[in-house]
Order: sequence, then C-alpha cells, then structure tokens
Amino acid sequence: MKIGLISDTHDNIDRIKQAIEIFNSSEVSLVIHAGDFTSPFSLIPFEDLKAEFVGIFGNNDGDKLLLSERSKGKIHRQPYKFEYADKRIIVMHEPDLVDDLAASGHFDLIIYGHTHKAVVKNINNTLIVNPGEAGHWLYGKATIGIVDTTEMKAEIITIK
Repeated sequence: MKIGLISDTHDNIDRIKQAIEIFNSSEVSLVIHAGDFTSPFSLIPFEDLKAEFVGIFGNNDGDKLLLSERSKGKIHRQPYKFEYADKRIIVMHEPDLVDDLAASGHFDLIIYGHTHKAVVKNINNTLIVNPGEAGHWLYGKATIGIVDTTEMKAEIITIK
C-alpha cells in the first residue's frame, strides 16, 4: 500500500494541484499532510484527491476553525497517532521529539514537517520522513513523499 506525504504547502495552490496529480497517478490510498496549509482555501484542490486524507495543524495555520470545517474534521491537533495498513503512525509538525519517539519503538512511521527540508531515515526499525516543502516558498524546491508500507521505504519526489 502507498501513502502520500505532503507538508508546508503555505497556500501554493499550483504546487498543491501538482502534488495531488502525482498522488492520484501513483494510486496512493492515503495522503497525510504534516501541517502549514495556512489558509482554508488551500484545501480546495484536495477535493480532487482520489485517496483518504488526514492532516495536522502546523504553526502557520491561522483559521483552524475553517480549516477543520473545510476538511470535514480530518485535520487534527498534533501529535496525531493512528494505525493504517497495520502500521503505527504518528504525525507532527515540529521535529523536536522525532528521535525520542523513534527510539521508543512504539511507531512504524513518523512523519513531520516544519523544516522545509526533505528527510528519509530509519531509527530502531522506525521509518522517519519529512516530505519537505510542497509550497517551495522558502528554498525554491517543491517536494512530496510516497511511502510503500509493504517495504517500509520512502521516496522523495520533486514537483516541477
């Protein structure tokens, strides 16, 4: 099973649309957003997503009420823990506790954002992924991630 990862979209509608096209063509079954949508209108392109969706609030998400309403309650406070495809997953925006959570052995997959830099690493059989910044505003390179839950491997994809 494939899971799409996106973070730090920061209202960049064009890059969000491109990411959704990639997720749909890759036939991901779930997309996880690791925060910083920014405005509720940035959720409009997600209506074309052909997968389940879940997200968390980041530090730049202003109108949490409308973001929550527009997402039909699918955006949560962080950290957000859940199981999917028999994998224990935790999603957060800031990376402060990533290494400690991985060392705990309680999670198969840890997803975070905030730094705008893509990361794929393993600690204690835990896959850790930051898909980077989909919005490309900070470093000028838009990236997303796709995780294969069968092999527990992640790929970072550049949006052009």
